[in-house]
Formats: sequence, C-alpha cells, structure tokens
Amino acid sequence: MSPLMLGFLGSLAAGLMTAVGALPVLFGRTPTRAFRDMSLGFAAGVMLSASFFSLIIPALDSAEARYGAGATPALIAVVAILLGMGAVALMNEVLPHEHFRSGREGPGGVALRRIWLFIIAITIHNFPEGLAVGVGFGAEGLAGGLPLAVGIGLQNAPEGLAVAVALLGEGYARRFAWTTAALTGLVEPVGGLIGAGIITVSQPLLPWGLAFAAGAMLYVISHEIIPETHRSGHQKKATAGLAVGLVVMLFLDVWLG
Repeated sequence: MSPLMLGFLGSLAAGLMTAVGALPVLFGRTPTRAFRDMSLGFAAGVMLSASFFSLIIPALDSAEARYGAGATPALIAVVAILLGMGAVALMNEVLPHEHFRSGREGPGGVALRRIWLFIIAITIHNFPEGLAVGVGFGAEGLAGGLPLAVGIGLQNAPEGLAVAVALLGEGYARRFAWTTAALTGLVEPVGGLIGAGIITVSQPLLPWGLAFAAGAMLYVISHEIIPETHRSGHQKKATAGLAVGLVVMLFLDVWLG
C-alpha cells in the first residue's frame, strides 16, 4: 500500500476515535468534569510526546542525513516548528470559533450559530493531528506512521467525549451531540492526505513537514487543551493524565516504531 493511502487510512482511523470516545453520551452516562479534565490531560501528554519523539527527533535526523551535522538541521527544525505554531495561530485569528468554556474568538463569531462555532473550533484542533499522522506515514511508511496513528487515536477519544458533553450542556439531543462529535474527527483524513502527499512528492521537505506538524500540535496543546483542563480546579488530575499519556505514547513509539 502506498504511503499516500496509508496516510489517509491511518488518519481516518485516528479521526474515527472521536466517535468511539463520544459513545457514553448515547447511553445516558455523562462523565464527571474531573474525569474529562484528566482525559484531556492524557490527550495533551500523548500529543506532547508525539511532537518530540515521533516528529521533531525524526526531523532532526532527516535534516542531518541530508545536510550533515551542525547548525543547519537545528535551524530547519526551529523555523519549521515556529511556522507550524504560527499557522494554527493564524487560523485561530481568522476563523470564528468557540472554545469549550472560554467563549468565542475570531471575526464574525456572534453572527454564527453556536453549534458551528464549536465545529470550527474542533476543525482547527484536529487538522494538525491528521497532518502529523499523514507526514509520519509519508516519511517512513508503516513504521513511521503507525505509532502516531495509534497515539492520536487514543487521545481523540477523550476529545470526542468532551465535544459531545459540551454540546449536551448547550441543550442539544444526545444523538445529535454524538453525531457532531463523530463528524469533527473527519477533518483528520484531509490533513493526513495533505501531509502524506507533500512528503511523498518532495523528500527534501521531509524535515520541514515533520517539524511543522510538531509545531502545530504544540500550539494546540498550549493554547487549547491544557488551559481547558485547568479551569475547574482539577489540575492535579489533569497533570497526572498528561504524565500517563506522555509515557504511553513514548512506549508506543519505541515499541511500534
């Protein structure tokens, strides 16, 4: 199977985990806020570990193989990480969206229905994850993409649950909340296809693509996930979840990679 198809299917599978994570809302069992914060902390830990061990370190290795040891590989990684963070920051500024608790951001947000603000927010959030999975498969095939796909899939489950619960809190029906949470994950295969396609077409872009995807995920961790887990006084549980997520992803990366 081609790296392009692997990138698409891997990111699709990871994106579908949002639907799996949101399943409890269909059965009338809404998790406590503390459990949701711990789960989102786990998601942040997975993304943090994946950013460094599955993306930044391979980016440095790839750049060093092409340009030799020295400042050039480090400079490529630094610039690409900042570009990735800047790209997501720009989307945050340009697209109207709404965070789970902190309210609306972006131009024209007041004019949009609340549900679409949530959907746009999760689209911003999930695209870099799909991009990272696609880049992983495009760079090193199954060995490079599988740990990322598994890790991102694991952290998508609590995110899907958080979206569904947030929609329930706004008065939407359980089935609608689950369906919407499931659909938010379908932006990931789009990012996966783009990431795998770019890397497959141009190998010199490999270190740039890996570090760019890492920067995009690091921005999401800092700007979105961690602040949400600390808003309700459950930061200890959230930090414990982050620690577990980080080591689980580290283990998966070494084992599967």
